[in-house]
Amino acid sequence: MRHRKHNHLLGVKTAHRISLLANLSCSLIENGRIKTTLAKARALRPTIEKAITLAKKAHVASDAAQKVHYRRLAIARLRNKKAVKKLFDELVEQFVNRNGGYTRIYKLAMPRLGDAADMAIIEFVEEATKKKSKKKKSAPKKKTADSQKQPAKDNVDQAVEKTESKDESASEDPVAKVDEVASDVENEQAGDSETETKEVAESIVSDDPEEADEADNNDPVIEEESQAEKASEEETEPDAEEGDKSSKD
Repeated sequence: MRHRKHNHLLGVKTAHRISLLANLSCSLIENGRIKTTLAKARALRPTIEKAITLAKKAHVASDAAQKVHYRRLAIARLRNKKAVKKLFDELVEQFVNRNGGYTRIYKLAMPRLGDAADMAIIEFVEEATKKKSKKKKSAPKKKTADSQKQPAKDNVDQAVEKTESKDESASEDPVAKVDEVASDVENEQAGDSETETKEVAESIVSDDPEEADEADNNDPVIEEESQAEKASEEETEPDAEEGDKSSKD
């Protein structure tokens, strides 16, 4: 009887369908997940899960001959020795504690553009990682008097360091340095101008003594001294005349 033998034909002949499923199985083993049509994903699930069952049997078996037998059966179905080796040596460990349901299928929302076929993703089901238990936080210890004093000392030290840093920054201010250099230059220029004036005056005195005398006469300080001398002479003259008169009498 052929009851219920018409599932997952995929519209192709038997030989084509067996090769197609073998290639899809090898791609899934190599990549861990593949994107294909929904019909092919549903046809692939029983094929790949039967291959995983053979790998589990070989993993549990103690007889070496039995392990080789299961490996040869998988190679006959998948037709790829590298994929079978990876399945039997690496991937089988994550399915040891699982009794079935080794794959999952996600149906995608967007169909294929060419023929509007429903698309899906099929992938292996991995073991759920155990959540780490959270450690209980210990109660905070009471602060002693010494521990309360230490923050105050630290704050004082920090304030002192800040003031010192400010003083250093002020002393190293580039604007202040520029002002100092400018003042030095001005002082040098003033000293040079004074020396030049002195040299000019000396040259004038040495060259023309008459002009030097005139310059001295035109000096306001010298004029004041000469006027004071004249006034003193005038005061002494009447006193002398009065003395002469008194002697004659």
